Amino acid sequence: MELNKEVLDCMKALRRRLREETDVDIRLSQPDAIVAMLDGSLKSSDEETRRLGQRLAELADQPRRAAVTPLAAVELPVGSVRIYRGQRVYA
Repeated sequence: MELNKEVLDCMKALRRRLREETDVDIRLSQPDAIVAMLDGSLKSSDEETRRLGQRLAELADQPRRAAVTPLAAVELPVGSVRIYRGQRVYA
């Protein structure tokens, strides 16, 4: 994906709004910065933040992800599952 001035300006504005609303600090150098910003804009109750998220999705050519993954899309492992020190262990 190409980061041009328009994309960076939108990212900066959205990042600023998300930081004010949710105290989430997203760095533009993060590999998943756009995904994190889109997720944050989906969870926002402010209309301007949601609009900036939609604009960023258009500019970045990435579809907006749903906040919740449908259960049918989740692949469940076959076999037994144990919890060990807070981690799932598949046996």
